[in-house]
Amino acid sequence: MKTLAELAAIKERMKDKVAIREGNASTRIVVGMATCGIAAGARPVLSTFVEEINREGLFDKVTVTQTGCIGICQYEPVVEVHSAGNEKVTYVKMTAEKAKRVIAEHIKGGKIVTEYTIGKA
Repeated sequence: MKTLAELAAIKERMKDKVAIREGNASTRIVVGMATCGIAAGARPVLSTFVEEINREGLFDKVTVTQTGCIGICQYEPVVEVHSAGNEKVTYVKMTAEKAKRVIAEHIKGGKIVTEYTIGKA
């Protein structure tokens, strides 16, 4: 069993990751985490988005959340990016490496990575 000090240290380490998932930022990244998404590899995709947003210091501008089934199981893992004033962008067949590129080019750079979108799948 963990000591109270060990549990407090774990809580402190995880605080940023939880806060990212619960914010009200202008950009929201939603990862499909239903059974189909998880089976296709959505867990590492979600983790990568959370870690990269935290590492890049974007936690005040971007919220990362999860949802159930998005309805396009053949394209899992699916990620939707909702930005204020823009339409939703749906990325499909995502991987952790693709998530890093979406952060760099779309979230930070403002340029949609069209080759990962549903229209190109």
